[in-house]
Amino acid sequence: MNKEKILMIILSLILIGILFILYANLFQKNITGATIINEYSYTKAICNKTNYCQDYLIYCKGQEIISMNPITGAAIQNSADWKDPRNEE
Repeated sequence: MNKEKILMIILSLILIGILFILYANLFQKNITGATIINEYSYTKAICNKTNYCQDYLIYCKGQEIISMNPITGAAIQNSADWKDPRNEE
């Protein structure tokens, strides 16, 4: 074989390899991305009728709450006349 044909074969194999890697990465991101979007967590302070407020770490999957865990050391007792400025949501 002459040098031009060998060079074309090598370049073709490199191009096929790059396309395969790009396709595999795109496919994998779609699967992983769907999983991450549906599972998340956040914190929220929840207060009772005596104005004792405790921070919670809330884990969700989609719209469903999976668990609520109190955060140690993240609580406060407010005065009896304190009004929570947040809405009920």
